[in-house]
Amino acid sequence: MAVTMSDVLRKIKQTEREAARQLSDAKDEASKIVTDARKKSAELLSKASEESVSNTQATLDSARDEASKSADKVLKEGSKTVDSISAMANKNESKAVDHILKTMSSL
Repeated sequence: MAVTMSDVLRKIKQTEREAARQLSDAKDEASKIVTDARKKSAELLSKASEESVSNTQATLDSARDEASKSADKVLKEGSKTVDSISAMANKNESKAVDHILKTMSSL
């Protein structure tokens, strides 16, 4: 069985075509991998952004609740203080009037 030059050339050409096909397939696969990676990256970025907005909103809601509770507490304490001062003023009103009348009478 003798191998001729044309058989060798045919085999080389066949091998080159197979290598070109494999290279093309590899490029297609690499392109698909890059496309899938970009898609996954965009999805992860979107998800992270949504989670960030959600976490920020939760933090803001919590801060608003705490501020509201604190404001209510200050309002209640202030109201108690005003009521106490008002009660004390009402209690001392007659003494103040008597004192003013005595002072004016002694003039």
